[in-house]
Amino acid sequence: MDAPLVNAPLVAERPADARGELRALLALAAPLVGANLLQMGVYAIDVVFVARLGTVEFAAATLGVFLFGLTMWALMSMATACAPLIAAELGRRRHAVREVRRSFRMALWLGVFSAIPGSLLLLAGERLFLLAGQDARVAARAGDFLQILVLALLPAIFAAVMRTAAAALGRPGWAIGVTAMALGIGLLSNWLLVFGNLGFPALGLEGSAIASVVTTGTMMLAYAAILLFDPKLRRYRLFGRWWRPEWSRMGEILRIGVPIALTVTMEAGLFGGAALLMGLIGVTEVAAHAIALNIASLAFQVPLGVAQAATIRVGMGFGARDAEWVGRAGWTAIVVGTGFMVVTAVLMWLVPRWLIAIYVDVDAAQEARVVALAVQYLAVGAVFQLFDGAQAVAAGVLRGLQDTRVPMVIAGLGYWIAGFGTAVALGFWLDWQGVGIWAGLAAGLVVVSAALLWRFAARDRLGLLAPRAA
Repeated sequence: MDAPLVNAPLVAERPADARGELRALLALAAPLVGANLLQMGVYAIDVVFVARLGTVEFAAATLGVFLFGLTMWALMSMATACAPLIAAELGRRRHAVREVRRSFRMALWLGVFSAIPGSLLLLAGERLFLLAGQDARVAARAGDFLQILVLALLPAIFAAVMRTAAAALGRPGWAIGVTAMALGIGLLSNWLLVFGNLGFPALGLEGSAIASVVTTGTMMLAYAAILLFDPKLRRYRLFGRWWRPEWSRMGEILRIGVPIALTVTMEAGLFGGAALLMGLIGVTEVAAHAIALNIASLAFQVPLGVAQAATIRVGMGFGARDAEWVGRAGWTAIVVGTGFMVVTAVLMWLVPRWLIAIYVDVDAAQEARVVALAVQYLAVGAVFQLFDGAQAVAAGVLRGLQDTRVPMVIAGLGYWIAGFGTAVALGFWLDWQGVGIWAGLAAGLVVVSAALLWRFAARDRLGLLAPRAA
């Protein structure tokens, strides 16, 4: 039998008003935003160390990290689709402990099953890069890099599922602590293994891959310890009966998660495709694009964290069959996420050189062309910041309603027809070059955000508030 349900903790409390919902949202979102920003630092560590190894090694790491990151984010997004299910179960409150445990367990199982084809894809990295026309030396080194980095895939998925469960169950603050620890471990591991400090072997590119495996594995173990020993979380006994299958529950996670994974892949593919288009124009344009996109990505971590929190808050209202709660939670999150992007958009518009100075010397003559192009791209980026934040939070809100299939179709049409198509047309047919490509990105985000916001606004008319059959 499952564990008894007496004294089960209930975290799905409906705020009395909009102010209460705002407090609840911020309490959940703030730690997730902080963890997202720290996670960017974890990913940047490898780049900082490997960049000193030479052009071939740096290019190999860039390709390897791109393929690994795309695979990891897609599979993580699919497994963490347990979040709206857990939130809905908490909203219903009936048998919450048992049902939360089932969703968590099947998300881990799905992580194992999905990591198998994901790992095979990564192990074929060298062949894929050669098919994509990459330099043979770079492809070979990227393949060597992925042979080791593939070991981080399953721990990364497990860590994401455990972080999601901890946040949904009222302990989002652990994400900051674990990610900060990972940042320190990543720094130390790279310093020891890439260059061979303190008597360790100098393993170069392979050392960086090993450091990533160590860092990710440590994060997974830390989250496991938190779920086992945190006084609030251990009452759920999330690892209980881990061997017991719940195929119907896995089917629910797949129903929600597969469209999310495809959406993430299409969005990442749009920005990856934009980088390839920049490469057709010139090296300087690629550098300016990378700087501007990094600035935009840093700001994006805030609405991303708000979106993650919104999925949980809306999911609780959905599970409670409380239409007023759903609407209040959704619109509060949309206003918060988009409102923050207004601030970043103003900064990108008014003081772009201050932001660019983080990456290059804006007063150096040799960087003048890169800086000038980056300023132009950020001017367009200031516009799409607003819509990027809106689409991210709107997607998170709809995930709380377990609505992911139509948003996936919206993403495909918006990103690849409106977005990529406009980028090609403006960038090459009208010869706007890099500015045209960035305008294409903005066009895609405008279309997707408008459609997702309309869908949430029409949720009642579209029948999105009716709970799905378990």
